[in-house]
Amino acid sequence: MKNGRVAVVTGGASGIGEAIVRALCRDGFAVAINYNRSEAQAVALASELSAKGSNVITVKADVSSSQQVNEMIDTVKQLLGTPEVLVNNSGIAQQKLFTDITDDDWNIMIGTNLTGVFNACRAVLPFMIHEKNGRIINISSMWGQVGASCEVHYSASKAGVIGLTKALAQEVAPSGITVNCVAPGAIETRMMSSFSQEDIESLCEEIPMGRIGQPEEIANVVSFLASDKASYMTGQVIGVNGGMVI
Repeated sequence: MKNGRVAVVTGGASGIGEAIVRALCRDGFAVAINYNRSEAQAVALASELSAKGSNVITVKADVSSSQQVNEMIDTVKQLLGTPEVLVNNSGIAQQKLFTDITDDDWNIMIGTNLTGVFNACRAVLPFMIHEKNGRIINISSMWGQVGASCEVHYSASKAGVIGLTKALAQEVAPSGITVNCVAPGAIETRMMSSFSQEDIESLCEEIPMGRIGQPEEIANVVSFLASDKASYMTGQVIGVNGGMVI
């Protein structure tokens, strides 16, 4: 069923993506939840939100594949309407010594975290340019801003997202489209599942606010950037990290 404003959230089945989906539904958007492997979580989230009156669909696509992303956007257009908001949230992380990073490690990381953003932006932009309206919100990381030891490929991919954001923002601003970036710090998601309690406590000591962030705190910033309140903001990188990177 087509109605109202349409948003696409990649990697929207869990963690930060799930919180973003919930926030955009709260804001009145019809939302397409993209997933690749987390079908059960995506379907459960869509069922829950649909039961509460939101217009939500799930769409499977590996964002590193331009063909799958194009097919996803076509499906969204058919079922919900033309996307007005794209949130590029899909991402993976890995900790490894630089000398241990394999070709596959590098290619999968860049393919998902950076090429995925490129693919999704390229798929929606013709429609946004035609409408002279659109919001693209890319999820990077504080490590994309400053780099992290033992996460060189992750840091490089997220730094690339920041560069893409800034360049694309300048290119499409004349078409009424904003492109902004959110750079989360340490957020309580499954990406931190490998951390021991001792690791988390040690990390909290490095964060000026003394705690791990919550997915909803990222989603609230995305909600703002997707709204008319942020209509004069573009090309910006907004850190949400408890003061760890300033």
